[in-house]
Amino acid sequence: GPDHFYSEIMDHGISEEKRLLPRIIDMSERTGIPLVATNDCHYMRREDAETQEVLMCIQTGKTLDDENRMRMDTDQLYVKSEDEMLALFPGHADAVQRAHDIAMRCNVTFDFNTVHLPHFPVPEGETSDTLLRKLVEEGFAKRYAADDPVARERLEYEIGVITQMGYVDYFLIVWDFVKFAKDAGIMVGPGRGSGAASIVAYCLNITQLDPIKYNLTFERFLNPERVSMPDIDMDFCYERRQEVIDYVTRKYGADHVSQIITFGTMAARAVVRDVGRVMGMPYQDVDKVAKLIPTELKMTLNHALEVSPDLKAMYDAEPQVHELIDTSLKVEGMPRHASTHAAGVVITREPATEYVPLSTNDGLPVTQFNMVEIERLGLLKMDFLGLRTLTVIHDTEAAVRLHEPDFRIANLDYDDAATYAMLERGETEGIFQLESTGMT
Repeated sequence: GPDHFYSEIMDHGISEEKRLLPRIIDMSERTGIPLVATNDCHYMRREDAETQEVLMCIQTGKTLDDENRMRMDTDQLYVKSEDEMLALFPGHADAVQRAHDIAMRCNVTFDFNTVHLPHFPVPEGETSDTLLRKLVEEGFAKRYAADDPVARERLEYEIGVITQMGYVDYFLIVWDFVKFAKDAGIMVGPGRGSGAASIVAYCLNITQLDPIKYNLTFERFLNPERVSMPDIDMDFCYERRQEVIDYVTRKYGADHVSQIITFGTMAARAVVRDVGRVMGMPYQDVDKVAKLIPTELKMTLNHALEVSPDLKAMYDAEPQVHELIDTSLKVEGMPRHASTHAAGVVITREPATEYVPLSTNDGLPVTQFNMVEIERLGLLKMDFLGLRTLTVIHDTEAAVRLHEPDFRIANLDYDDAATYAMLERGETEGIFQLESTGMT
């Protein structure tokens, strides 16, 4: 019926709207199609309009005084109150009321209490529980002596916790794609992070570290007291990581697998350079200001003003620098662009669109929520990290095998004095997690 159609009326003080408004109202009166009053919202408050202009200039690479730049010829694109809308459309209170009625029909509830694990397809006659038990027992027989009481007790305890917390499918999912990678000759990391503390992961050949030998605590990974998603970071050969993601996509369905968005935000130094350019300030003037901002991680402009007396002095003395920093403060921390998270992949039980809005980046689906929000919604996020180091190890192994066909990196002994001597000398360039200055 006609109740599904509305004529939208807007007034942001733009000349075209002024011409159209009486015509839309006239059409509504002639056809009986009800009016609904709306306002475009690009920012929260009216005073944010200037900041919006600065942001648009940053994105389009223009300066504020560029005559031909894309711009909003209005400061009315903010979230208006009911009173403001009634004042804007006198005699059309019903149109304002209809906007409220439509809003009331929208029902979005976020559920932060349910975990939505994907379902692992098990063979006929098996359940997830029986399959996990079978696989773990096979691995246990290879890894430990049958009568090892310590390992056996730890195994039963872990299986109990995993079952009780509902993470059986999770382990099967990881086991399955790790097995795929290894069968395809794709180099997989030996395991790191809290997942390396699990004997179940070790028996499933997901990790290559004996948690008992190294006295690793399972509770850091899964703790029945604290319900949180398990998090196994998987490292794959950088050049072939995508094959593993493709496999998962085939197995669970393209509509069930998505990569995760990450928003590049505007950090202190970069903001000042961007804003300076937009304001049309000479490069060397902007450069002088930017260089006074320390490059430490998590540096903010407010903090920079506290720790850099030279910056503070310029801010107080020079009106242009004052304006530059005040404007920068407004856009600092805003999302500058969206990109794809380097590792995170979501696998969902129902199609991903049942839980999250999707977008595309470089033609691949990405969630419109970031990693933190994905986890809060109880979705399974897997980290598929591409590591160049693994590619190097793989190529090295292949090179050695030309001379020693039986050589396997996995069989190397850890008690190698020459290796430790090399690390002591600080020769750690290109060694994963040991090449940062602190470690060296």
